Amino acid sequence: MLPRLAYRVLKTADKRCLWKFAWNFGVKGMLSVKRFKRRIKQGEYFPPFLYISIVNSCNLRCQGCWVDVEATRNVIDLDGMNRLIGDAKKHGNTFFGILGGEPFMHPQLLEILAAHPDCYFQVFTNGQFITEKVAIELRRLGNVTPLISIEGRKTASDERRGKTNVFSKTMRGLENCLRHRVLTGVATSVCQSNIDELLTESWLQELIDHGVHYVWYHTYRPVGPKMNSELALRPGQLVRVRKFIVEMRAKMPIAMIDAYYDDRGQALCPMSTGISHHINPRGDIEPCPIIQFATENIRDPRGVFTTMRDSAFLRDFRELSAKATRGCVVLERPDLVKELVLKHGARDTTSRGTAMAELEAMEPRFSQWLPGEEIPEKHWMYRLAKRFWFSDFGAYRNAPHDVPAKAEMLKSRLDLDSGIANNAARSQHGMKQIA
Repeated sequence: MLPRLAYRVLKTADKRCLWKFAWNFGVKGMLSVKRFKRRIKQGEYFPPFLYISIVNSCNLRCQGCWVDVEATRNVIDLDGMNRLIGDAKKHGNTFFGILGGEPFMHPQLLEILAAHPDCYFQVFTNGQFITEKVAIELRRLGNVTPLISIEGRKTASDERRGKTNVFSKTMRGLENCLRHRVLTGVATSVCQSNIDELLTESWLQELIDHGVHYVWYHTYRPVGPKMNSELALRPGQLVRVRKFIVEMRAKMPIAMIDAYYDDRGQALCPMSTGISHHINPRGDIEPCPIIQFATENIRDPRGVFTTMRDSAFLRDFRELSAKATRGCVVLERPDLVKELVLKHGARDTTSRGTAMAELEAMEPRFSQWLPGEEIPEKHWMYRLAKRFWFSDFGAYRNAPHDVPAKAEMLKSRLDLDSGIANNAARSQHGMKQIA
């Protein structure tokens, strides 16, 4: 797999883009994690990777979106981003995830990327604003990789994204990037409407044939004002996603990212480990993108490093969520999230002002932590990379998790899932016989 992947990437991506990726993200990223580990030993937490939503506006209306895409536009402008990134760079950070809304609706996005040639940026985008001209500029800059979201083929995409012709417009942006040899990925929020369509070897092969360099599968999380619980995956499907990723990593010549498991297949939460936190378009510092509460802002005169390092709100979220679960605390323990928000008097960071009501309306559900269903990495490259640069960093070392009780609950749920799947298969078989 690895030789074929390396050959394909070298053949299809611009050499300058690859150099920027290898140096700014690869080498500098490893050094950034090393500095993060040193800070942990001193009891100081500042994430090596920051995820920044620079604008709330978006041209799509996706099912289950938690961003205030129809509210008055909020942006972190060029000066604000320069201060934020400049402060983070002083402490070893060089990688930044850029989110929205739709980041390419930010009028200064390309200026922000150009202002920091010594950094590497991953832009989460629907791809529809990546014209030929934009793709040419991304190649010239070299320090950015677009991660283009595809949530299904034509019918599923239109339903999932709330507009028409979404798939064709997104594919046009994808093709512009690949034609101009930009290092490019595809992201999918796996849910009930696309799991059978996109979590397949044939879809991966199609992406490889197009020239896509990497994919990122993450699972849909029902949160926000219009949470769609019907789209959420059942525990058996969560296991299926993990198993697919591990197997395809060892087989297909395309890089595959996941952010919720270590090398042994144990679940983790990037927020709980402290490896990443989120900054919203107003500059509010949130534990993660789906926890829309904050007590601090990047405009604090102390600077982002000191503000985040000294935040009691972020510290409590990391520590208490790690004690409660190895999975997603929002999904599994919305009551604990409410408790922490009230304890710190955190403000609602949404424009709609309904984040607490949404939290109270959530019902606990399983997330990526499924005791007894761990699937270790098969391929040596992923195994080593995770062991040294993406582990739980000891966050769960003293956590008193009630694993036997949860494992028993999970077994019952998996048995139920299996029964549902078998009944569906029998129904399909019966329909075929009738036909």
